[in-house]
Amino acid sequence: MIQIAVSLRILGVILIVFSLTHLPAIAIALWHHETEITTFLSAAMVTFTAGLLLWYIYRNATQELRTRDGFFIVVLIWTVIGIFGAIPFIFSPTLSASIIDAVFESISGLTTTGATVFVGLDSMPRSILYYRQQLHFLGGMGIIVLAVAILPLLGIGGMQLFRSEISSFSKDTKLTPQVTQTAKMLWLVYIGLNLACIIAYWIGGMSLFDAVCFAFATISTGGFAPYDDSFIFPQISLHLIAVVFMILGALNFSLHFLAFRHGKFLNYFKDAEVKMFFLIQLVVFLACVIIIFHHTTVLDPVYSVVEVLFQVISISTTTGFTVTTFHLWPTFLPFLLLFAALIGGCSGSTAGGIRVVRMLLILKQGWREMTRLVHPKGYFLLKLNQKVVSSRVSDAVWGFVGIYFCVFLILMFLLMGFGLDFISAFSGLVGAITTLGPGLGKVALNYADISHGAKITLTFAMLLGRLELFAILVLLTPAFWRQ
Repeated sequence: MIQIAVSLRILGVILIVFSLTHLPAIAIALWHHETEITTFLSAAMVTFTAGLLLWYIYRNATQELRTRDGFFIVVLIWTVIGIFGAIPFIFSPTLSASIIDAVFESISGLTTTGATVFVGLDSMPRSILYYRQQLHFLGGMGIIVLAVAILPLLGIGGMQLFRSEISSFSKDTKLTPQVTQTAKMLWLVYIGLNLACIIAYWIGGMSLFDAVCFAFATISTGGFAPYDDSFIFPQISLHLIAVVFMILGALNFSLHFLAFRHGKFLNYFKDAEVKMFFLIQLVVFLACVIIIFHHTTVLDPVYSVVEVLFQVISISTTTGFTVTTFHLWPTFLPFLLLFAALIGGCSGSTAGGIRVVRMLLILKQGWREMTRLVHPKGYFLLKLNQKVVSSRVSDAVWGFVGIYFCVFLILMFLLMGFGLDFISAFSGLVGAITTLGPGLGKVALNYADISHGAKITLTFAMLLGRLELFAILVLLTPAFWRQ
């Protein structure tokens, strides 16, 4: 059976920690003399009190977590934190957001989706704008990874949580002997990249506030922005800085760790998934440049090429920043970008999507089957990075992709049942389940005008995409709840 008491005890601690993350927003509200001080103080107190009560009630529950407990608590924490993260939006007198809109915005922030239901961002209080970006920062590497670092203090092992949260790491996930140290090291890399991005943006011409906000959304490949027009800066230098850090956010963080801790920078060039990732970016970029230059008159070729590069990287890494109306690009290009987002970034990154390594393995398996047709008596091994891939892994890849598209079809028909046209339903679901954000049609600019049923469906899709389906879907199977 599931260790419900232990799970609720851990959830209580997480809520207490999460309540402390309201302090920066309170400080910003104080600095700018905003009325949102009360909003964030109230939200922090509600969250802290709920966490303290859960911890106190279940403080004596100290059983060791098992694998199935890991799946349960991952889903529980992401869902509950998403709900409590919506409290400032509900309490804010400036927003007056409905519960559904507030939860949508909160889940979108934590899952680093970047889809928004808010308009008029340019005139919103800075504390609210910062808080939205901070949700990206927290969700980027994962609240669970942070939790793993403190679980040993409670006498509870964190390996099950760590495996459930970042099971997509195809490289050597356990980079240090203890999983707690691994989580801490990954957070140090993540924080280091955020600091580097902040400094680069600041030197490039952004204000410190904008630099922090956009850095949080860039490294997490989130896409929230404190402006209605998203990435509003015209400077080519800032566009290129964003491109570099969006790519870094979409690469496997274990490679970053090995590069900066042990100086193994050549791993970037040796890794098959990274090579495939850059090949996809190059093909999509060249296709966009050729077609756009063929169909439109370009006044400044250099700026236009950088603009296209920015938009291609932003969409394909599932970041979702926009510097141009890409949904109005000629012919099939908007859909090409959406399919690039479906592939997404590398395993073990902050990007979403199916992940490049899965697509690479499917291509390799397809090539192997064609080779077998030519040489039916031959014996061909499936390899990745010079290592043989077991049948268990290849079966898991096919199972994941098959379920991914089945769930995608079901949710898309559900969205169409809630009144969305095909293009809006398809692109909106791609934006949610890949944690991309922007879509086409009715959801090209924001998600404010769709029905509550569609928003609830997309909120569920965001969680599915962030937790890579199985963590949630396994909870829906009868076998999971049997002894």
